[in-house]
Amino acid sequence: MTDSANNWPVRAAHVDDADAIVRIYNHYITTSVITFEEQTLSAAEMAQRITDVKALGLPWLVAEKDGDVLGYAYATRWKPRIAYRYSVEITVYMAPGQAGKGTGTALYAELFRLLRACGVHAAVGGIALPNPASIALHEKVGMKKIGEFEQIGFKQGRWLNVGYWQIVFDDNAEAGRV
Repeated sequence: MTDSANNWPVRAAHVDDADAIVRIYNHYITTSVITFEEQTLSAAEMAQRITDVKALGLPWLVAEKDGDVLGYAYATRWKPRIAYRYSVEITVYMAPGQAGKGTGTALYAELFRLLRACGVHAAVGGIALPNPASIALHEKVGMKKIGEFEQIGFKQGRWLNVGYWQIVFDDNAEAGRV
């Protein structure tokens, strides 16, 4: 699983990656409104999140170069009700300074391949707005804006909108392929 254009391996995440992943995520918790979490996480908490996602049979991936994690992406259940069983929510985060270098595209390409293989029909990604870089990435990989919640979150002293982008995997059009 290598992105040949940039020679960045994309592989399944392991709990041993939790330190690197939590450093990336905590950066966004403390410096941005990209995530609505306000308290930083420990590596142990991140390791548990990785374990929980994998226990659902869903992928959590990392992109790395020379042993450094450049970014990560994963899928979780969209909602717990049974009728949503073919839909997931996806997310991607890049290490500071890594945006715009193809890391997110490589992560999403592999994530989408794995989601199709396990029979996922639809993937949804939420983006705190404004965030032109994230919008560009999601649209580059074929996602379309499907809606926006106004003033749904409050962080860093302001109300924030969240837009949702979706992709439907046409090759998984028939229910029951999971």
